[in-house]
Formats: sequence, C-alpha cells, structure tokens
Amino acid sequence: MSNQIIDISVPLHPGLPVWPGSHGVHISRLMEVAKGDIANVSRLDIDVHSGSHIDAPLHFLDGTDTTDDIPLDKMVGPCWVADFRGQERITAAGLEAAAIPADTRRLLFKTDNSSFWKDFAQPFRTDFTSLTLDAAQWVAARGIELVGIDCHSIQLYDDPFDTHIVLLERKVVIVESLNLRDAAPGAYELICLPLRVRGLEGVPVRAVLRTL
Repeated sequence: MSNQIIDISVPLHPGLPVWPGSHGVHISRLMEVAKGDIANVSRLDIDVHSGSHIDAPLHFLDGTDTTDDIPLDKMVGPCWVADFRGQERITAAGLEAAAIPADTRRLLFKTDNSSFWKDFAQPFRTDFTSLTLDAAQWVAARGIELVGIDCHSIQLYDDPFDTHIVLLERKVVIVESLNLRDAAPGAYELICLPLRVRGLEGVPVRAVLRTL
C-alpha cells in the first residue's frame, strides 16, 4: 500500500475565521476574461497570520530570525501527532502523561479544535484548547524543534504572550491553524513548507502529513 498524504492545511478564503482585529483574507480580481481581459489575474491581500502559518522569533522578539531564516529541515521530517481531545488545555503534566516518544522533534497537538474545521467559514471562537506556559516550558526543555496546533494560537486566548515567547526564544517553530480532523494520533512524516518571503515574522504554509 502506498503512503497516504493527509492535507492538514486550512484553505485561505475571505470567510476564514481570524484573530479579532486581524486584517484577515481579501481576494479580488485585477483582470477577468469575462470582462474582456486577456487573462484572469487575482490579488491576495492577507494578514500573514491567517489560516495555516508559521511564527518566527521576530513575531515577539525584535531583531531576531524571520521566517526565511528558519532551516527547512526543521519543518520536514518525522512527526508525532499527540491526542489531547477532551482536554480544555494542554499542560506540562498532560504532556508527561501523553506517552510522547522521547526522540520527538516535531509535535502536533490534535484537540477538540479540529472538529471546528468542519466549517471553514465558522465564527472565531475564544474557547479553543491550547498550551499553558508550563507546557511551552516542557516543550522547550525537551529540545522539540516544531510544535503545531489545530487552532488560531499556540497559547490560550486570555493568556499573556509568554507562551509564544518561551518557544520563540528557543527557536521552536510554531505552526498554527492546522486541520487535524483526518489525522489519527501517532507517527507521520511532516512536510510543512512556508512561502519564501524575506523579512516577515509569520507566513502561510502548505502542510501535509505522510503516513509511514
């Protein structure tokens, strides 16, 4: 049986839920064949933190690495999808109990958030599951190079930005707004390729899992 590829990206479109106050996603036509133009040409105007995207250290740490500085080998390779469905938050104690393999370098969190992606035009929700500060400290201490979550932020909605900062100070790649509905917990190969744009703190990705 050939390896299965599971697309875990969220499609960009104007109705996509985004963080309150975000510019969001805007798509318009610059040229249209139907209106007599020679070709169809579109414009994509987005907040780079819309949909599936990575955060680089520059997001919260001025003068540090941009998305283009992140080595691609951090975003391609063996990956573990950990099951945190039924939990309101991901804590260090919960990570200790989750039987995550000791050699894990890329870790994705499947939570109840993934069920939200049945509708890619859902309203923004503030009750998503994400990491507490001590969970981020656990990740950083374990030498994990990439973490991904199936919601808008790696930190809880009402928490301060310390969770991001702990991870970004250790150059842990943060991947947000993944859709893990079709990914069973366990081992995969992750391929998470960002758009190559210079000077940004965040950028959209196309992320897939390949079964082993």
